[in-house]
Amino acid sequence: MALIDRPTMMNDMEAVHRHIIDRRSANRSLPPYRAALTEEIVEILSTFFAKERPAAAVSGVRRVGGGASKEQFFFTLSEGGKEEKFLLRMDPRSAITETDREREFTLIGAMQGRVPVPEPVWIDNDANHFPQAAAILRVVSGVTKPSDAGVKVSGLGTWLGPDLRAKIKDQFLDHLVEIHRYDFRANPLPGFEVPDADPKQAARWAYNYWRELWDVDEGEARPIMALASQWLADNMPDTADLVMLHGDYRTGNYLFDEDSGEITALLDWELARIGDYHEDLGWVLMEIFGAFDPDGTFRASDLFEREEFIGEYERRSGRSVNRKTLHYYDVMSSWKCNVIVAANGLAAARSQHNHQDVLLTFLAAAAPMFANDLVRLLSKGAPA
Repeated sequence: MALIDRPTMMNDMEAVHRHIIDRRSANRSLPPYRAALTEEIVEILSTFFAKERPAAAVSGVRRVGGGASKEQFFFTLSEGGKEEKFLLRMDPRSAITETDREREFTLIGAMQGRVPVPEPVWIDNDANHFPQAAAILRVVSGVTKPSDAGVKVSGLGTWLGPDLRAKIKDQFLDHLVEIHRYDFRANPLPGFEVPDADPKQAARWAYNYWRELWDVDEGEARPIMALASQWLADNMPDTADLVMLHGDYRTGNYLFDEDSGEITALLDWELARIGDYHEDLGWVLMEIFGAFDPDGTFRASDLFEREEFIGEYERRSGRSVNRKTLHYYDVMSSWKCNVIVAANGLAAARSQHNHQDVLLTFLAAAAPMFANDLVRLLSKGAPA
């Protein structure tokens, strides 16, 4: 019997992910969500800081453009002649990726001094003060794409060019290696469970969570998704080396200084978990997050050719990349992206539970690209 048919195996996932799925299911019947107005955020922040920092004044509140999952606002706190800039990151009712603010907040705190990250300052995961779960982080300077990149979703087909590529690529890989070095056993993080009950549990936790998200939000039957789901269930690899995963590591999810090329902050830690390092590698290597030269040369995140990235990761991390396991997570990465754009994003838009319903509907147009990628990956089979 395939793993996909085993009820006890299908229910095996982290407690926080079970909570997220149950919350998403329960929210489906709620009325439409209205994006917060700037003046409302001013009032909410002013009330919040009247308790947290009574002598500070809130000013310069403005909505942050871009992003497909969270409502975000820049603001300034002024106190004693000093100004500090912060970012409010608040959940809508339903998002293209369902996550937990406290896990993200906790992990960013643990990564302070290890890799460049924003400083997490305040958290309201239970929405005791803010309308939805929220976190406040200190603002870091930088951009997510070159200024001449045009108007596009950050990270999708971004072209950095030779100069920025040369400045960024080593930092990008070194930071990933450092994340994977985090000793979560010696320094356990609240809310993060370790999938070590058996060798396949890491893969099973990832599979079960995303499969159930698809089941909750699926709008229509898609044969390629049924095929990929069964293939992933039947071919789960053993995990020999568990690491802390970023979960969404790619160009578009870090800030950099455009002049120096220095990476100033790694962003979007909301999909982080403990799992197989091949899962992060498969995500980095997805074609939609990379770029192709006119001669057909592909570079992951417009930084590394595929074999170059694999070889350098092995050299810098001291780990071996199992090509069969990597192929599994190549397939899972495209499959997860299908879940995100073709199910989660569209469901959030249809239910009017997100402030970015137009963008989420637009992103659904990427589903055929991920479906085509699944066909490509499943057709060629795993390396021997």
